[in-house]
Amino acid sequence: MTKREAILAVGDGRTPPYVPAAFFMHFDPSCHEGRPAVEKHLEFFRYTDMDLAKIQYERKFPADPAIVRPSDWARVRPLSRSFFDPLLEAVDGMVQALGPEAVVIVTLYSPFMCAGHVGGAERLAAHMAEDRRAVNAGMEIITDSLMVFVNACIELGVDGFYHSTQGYEEGRLAHPDLFHECVKPYDLRVMREIESRCRFSVLHICDYHAPYSDISPFVEYPGTVVNCNPVVGGRKMSGSEIAAMFGRPFMGGIERKGPIATGTQADARRAAREALADAPNPTILAADCTIPPGSPWENLRAAIEEAHAWRPES
Repeated sequence: MTKREAILAVGDGRTPPYVPAAFFMHFDPSCHEGRPAVEKHLEFFRYTDMDLAKIQYERKFPADPAIVRPSDWARVRPLSRSFFDPLLEAVDGMVQALGPEAVVIVTLYSPFMCAGHVGGAERLAAHMAEDRRAVNAGMEIITDSLMVFVNACIELGVDGFYHSTQGYEEGRLAHPDLFHECVKPYDLRVMREIESRCRFSVLHICDYHAPYSDISPFVEYPGTVVNCNPVVGGRKMSGSEIAAMFGRPFMGGIERKGPIATGTQADARRAAREALADAPNPTILAADCTIPPGSPWENLRAAIEEAHAWRPES
């Protein structure tokens, strides 16, 4: 079974003959776009022998210092395809290089996350609390711009996206209803379009900003597999619990800042075996988020080797 077939098997709920695995990392700014990004992603993919190719998103929406009041969000500048061209060059190169061999997906920040890049995360949250309808005018524009990128990626032949979403973390917004009125509708607009046109995508519930006490609002979000930090409300959920909760395979099991990033190869192997022993079937071994930059590639390769050698009876 090829890497591509193994990932798609998990997505279909079938058990491949080995456990696929993948880890992701941001690279040096010199490798963020164009051909240098293609070469670095390919080097990383080949060295670690991972099964799923993910292209990092390194083209943040431009900050707009003119946003000082909620009403200013209605004047957010729309982005055309030309803004994304340097990253689309990397997407095209990766699809051409790996498409027949592996599933290729693209990291996609949510409209809420992109709005934070435009107006600042704290200002965005404050403006939502002050006048949610005014902010939503900007969210519409930002979502339209994000869809320009999504459509271009699909036209280039990507299999799907790694949709990173935030907004329901503890204390992130003033009221939970702000998430349901100002964040979730725009997430779903993008993700449902992707679901209708793509073969494989990852729902990533990102806890980079803060932890979650509840992840149930994301259950109806599309995504072939779900990836998140299993610690929710101070309790560690098993991969099986998360898979059952979301009704799809779980991708994860490894703490991104744990032994995989800070230990030896032996530590990474041990962490992988522990995760695999507790993993549902089928599963994709991965971290709960992006591995910190500078983490040893050797550790990632060692963990992936453990996944490839793992059998449920071992």
